[in-house]
Order: sequence, then C-alpha cells, then structure tokens
Amino acid sequence: MKRIIPLLLVLILLLCACAPAEAPDTEPAQTLLPAPVVDTESQFGVDKNINMSTIDSYLGRDDVVYRDVRMLFDPADYAAIGGDADLSKTIEGFKVVPYPYIATLGALPVANAYEGNTLFAVEWNADGTIASVSENYKESMMILQELFPKDKPIFLMCGGGGYAGMMKSLLMYLGWDENLLYNIGGNWEYTGDNSLELVVYPENAEDDNIYATWRADYAYIDFGRLHEK
Repeated sequence: MKRIIPLLLVLILLLCACAPAEAPDTEPAQTLLPAPVVDTESQFGVDKNINMSTIDSYLGRDDVVYRDVRMLFDPADYAAIGGDADLSKTIEGFKVVPYPYIATLGALPVANAYEGNTLFAVEWNADGTIASVSENYKESMMILQELFPKDKPIFLMCGGGGYAGMMKSLLMYLGWDENLLYNIGGNWEYTGDNSLELVVYPENAEDDNIYATWRADYAYIDFGRLHEK
C-alpha cells in the first residue's frame, strides 16, 4: 500500500501537467465611463470628458446608448451660423432620433425652426430651463422610454450641441438620472475616424447630391397613428 500511494501521486501530477490550460479571455473588459462633467466654458453644456474630440475612444460599447438628435432635413436656417441643416453625416453606431419631434424647441439663434407635431409640449423659461412638460399623445412616454432607456448611459449628439442640451434637460426633468446623461456636443466639429456619410457629393458640380438616408439608423415616428391625449 505504501508503494501504491506515491505512484498515485505521480500519476495525478502527470495528468495535471498534461491538461490543457484554459484559454485566456481575449476580450478586454470595458473601462468605466467617466462621470458626466459639464464644461463650464461650453455654451450648451457639452461634457468635458466625452465629446467630439474623444468620442472615438467610447464607441461600440454595449453598455451605452448612442443618439443623434438631429432631423434628417431641418427647416431651421443653420447655414446662417455656419452649420448644416441637412444631416450630411453622423457617427457609426448612433441612432437618429430627432429632438424636434420629441418636444418643443427652446430658443434658437436661427430662423425657421420646426413648429410641427411633438410627443411632448414644453414651456421653456427665459434662462433656458424647463418650466413645465405635458404629453401630447398617450404613447409619448412609452416611445421616450424605449428610445432613451433609463438603465444605461446615453450619449446625446446633434449639430452644434443645442438640441442635445435640450434633450438632456427634458430627460432630467422627466426623471432620468443626470449621472447617465452626456451631451457630447456637435457633429459639425467631428474629425474622427468613424464618420457615417449620408450625403454623396458628385464630382460633377452639375449633378445633384445623393442623399443616402437609407444608411442612417433612423427612429421614425408616425404622428398620424398616435392617440392624442
């Protein structure tokens, strides 16, 4: 018996040495997001850490909701301030959910702003804060909660930062956690590597531009099929 025990120990050691090692986890864990910090020098409250200069480092995460809150074709005269009323480009991974269809616009520095149907009616104070919000349709809150989940960080982007700021203010007013809301600024300033072009400019100046709206992940809201309150 005394001879058998050492032999068994040797056999066990040999089996352990021959057993295949577990494959290492090749997918690195996602780094924690920095908490939202508003840049005090930003006119629209753009985040200090996650913005157009750094957004490429925070793309492709399954723990983040990405939203571009511009219209495909905005009637407002953004060309007057050096902007683009047409959604000529966005960023890969962002879903287009136009703020002007979500709620009443606040004051804008341009003419001809959208004045059509919205899910919510908002009364804005002179200082840019929200005085009151009411639902225009029975489905308004359901749509908002599905498009802007409460349990994940939300990156809000627009052209210059204004619509994103309004969207953030609305969500905060309606009970969303401000620690999960990021105004990452305006896509007009984006120069990163993940641009999704939605307008194809022809080489021949006489040809019309091709508006490749089918490339966009777009949230379509059919107000005609909603139920007014």
